[in-house]
Amino acid sequence: MAEKIAVAMSGGVDSTVCAALLGKDHEVHGFFMNLGLPDQEEQIARVAGLAGLLGISLEVIELSEVFAREIIDYFCRSYLAGITPNPCIVCNPRIKFGRLLDMVRARGIERMATGHYARLSHDRQGSHLLRGLDRGKDQSYFLCGLSQEQLNHLVFPLGGLTKEEVYRLAAGLGFDHRPSTESQDVCFLKKEGPGDLLKRKTDGAKGDIVTAGGKKLGGHDGIFHYTIGQRRGLGICDATPYYVIALDAEKKQVIVGKEAELWHRELLVRSVNWLAGAAPRLPVGLAVKIRYRHQAAPAEICREGELVRVVFEEPQRAITPGQFAVFYENDEVIGGGEILRRA
Repeated sequence: MAEKIAVAMSGGVDSTVCAALLGKDHEVHGFFMNLGLPDQEEQIARVAGLAGLLGISLEVIELSEVFAREIIDYFCRSYLAGITPNPCIVCNPRIKFGRLLDMVRARGIERMATGHYARLSHDRQGSHLLRGLDRGKDQSYFLCGLSQEQLNHLVFPLGGLTKEEVYRLAAGLGFDHRPSTESQDVCFLKKEGPGDLLKRKTDGAKGDIVTAGGKKLGGHDGIFHYTIGQRRGLGICDATPYYVIALDAEKKQVIVGKEAELWHRELLVRSVNWLAGAAPRLPVGLAVKIRYRHQAAPAEICREGELVRVVFEEPQRAITPGQFAVFYENDEVIGGGEILRRA
């Protein structure tokens, strides 16, 4: 009898091809997370149609309340506090590989697959999360919050494929999935931007744009419109560009400076998740990414009380509180945590 396996389906090319590949050797059961998004009924209809074409069952799992409480509220709180959140990294261990995986296992299915571009290996030391083969699509960064218990039940069939190979597989199956643009990273912002969502959450958000020395250069309609390294939308004219170098929520200030003020060597990280279940012997030299599209750079990782200090060999641009620092040893994700501040 074929092994049962769950596939988290979104209606996109990746989860569809994932389900099709696994259907060759497994009894595939599709699951869709109802997150209460504006276009949810359209998505459910699309996924149900794809499941029908693949000949697999589909169950819709209701997660809208917990998603709003744990992800959307976290997203809004972060921006209003002057930090730039990463909802996908928080959602993965709590919702997709947390609540959804728990519900899948409660139905007697012990393994769940997703269309993430990441790889897994297993040995006596446990489960190891590795970068996807397609470096341009690698999503291991977003999975840095997972535990050994979660990793032990996961399958990533696309980790050894490139995106182009996935598109070709989809075409071979008769699915026209090649989009004209890349999909929206933040699923609940398909209809609006962060600023539009946050305008409804606050009032009296206006404040000043100032230099690090406190000189006022302009005004703004809410610090949530800005993030570290931003140049556009400041409305400040000068011989050389100004960039956002910090945000002060208490004073409602957007602090700006020149390009040189964006570069720093050290940062502090809180709530680090070590994927092995425990920290390696510190200090240790690893490669560190400070955002998804950042090129991992060599750094020393050391303990500083309950925090972790990251000291790069070379200064890095636009270290952003709220984003995540993810630690790699070659292709393996060793750990990751939220950037508290530059140090």
